[in-house]
Amino acid sequence: MAAEIILEPDTLPLQEAAPSGRKRRFLWMRNAKALTGVAILAFFVVIAVVGEWIAPYDPDARSSDLLQPPSWEHWMGTTHMGQDVMSQVILGTRSVLLIAFVAGFLATFIGIVVGITAGYVGGVGDEGLSALSNVFLVIPQLPLIIIIAGLLPSAGGLTVAVVIAITGWAWGARVLRAQTLSLRKRDFVEAARANGESTWRIILSEILPNLTAMIAAGFVGTVSFAVLSQITLSFIGITPTDTWNWGTVLYWAQAQLALQRGAWWWYMFPGVCIALVGISLTLINFGIDEFVNPRLRSTGLNAKTLRKRGIRPRIGFTPVVHEAKEDRA
Repeated sequence: MAAEIILEPDTLPLQEAAPSGRKRRFLWMRNAKALTGVAILAFFVVIAVVGEWIAPYDPDARSSDLLQPPSWEHWMGTTHMGQDVMSQVILGTRSVLLIAFVAGFLATFIGIVVGITAGYVGGVGDEGLSALSNVFLVIPQLPLIIIIAGLLPSAGGLTVAVVIAITGWAWGARVLRAQTLSLRKRDFVEAARANGESTWRIILSEILPNLTAMIAAGFVGTVSFAVLSQITLSFIGITPTDTWNWGTVLYWAQAQLALQRGAWWWYMFPGVCIALVGISLTLINFGIDEFVNPRLRSTGLNAKTLRKRGIRPRIGFTPVVHEAKEDRA
């Protein structure tokens, strides 16, 4: 009997032999998108750590090389005062990543506490915490961040991270609450409750491990939002402009009309860094999704077999095999 190979969404994955434990254990490391994202992000983390030692110049030092394009002396060109753009970008990496990760950790922690508590406790507590989450969900985040940061005199990096975390936890809390509502009625949770386990032990040992992938995805999304928010605040001059980060570099480029003066490099290099960090976080998020989603995970585990059969699955589609209609008759 001939068989027809098609790609259909929302169907069961191709049935293959169950993968070994070793395969499942290293599935994350076999994901090309996740590895690429981690590699790019690791590069910027290294730059942030060793930036003070590898920066070729003092980012505030002036010279006679005014608005010079990239050259052997200044790989990313100079500013209107002869400052080295590469040194500013390198020194600014630490501020961008530090604030983003601090904001991500704080927002994720608040989302975990509110979401899991609301989903597991239920009743009045659930209604109150859900209402609080809904309030933060409908408030425009970036305008609120701008208002709060503008009201705080000399808002430093830590203040910006706290403001971003306070305004960015609600979405993650809602997702965790919905998943916790599903988990709290599962058999293994009911068994733990019947054995007399305390509420906190059930949450920490039974529910939280099953939410790890969602928490990781929410953390990556919050870090991405924090990077863009921090750079936006610096670019429009809300935060102090005497501390270097990529948004500050763009602020001074815009204030000095860099594009009108032909200094394209002043915009391009910090813009490329912002794009690369965004791409890395997006790829990591794709990798987490493929690790969590059983349909995508099955496709990843059987990628070699699918390629041998000439099947090239696309994002959002799972390969399945069924008999052609004329053969069924």
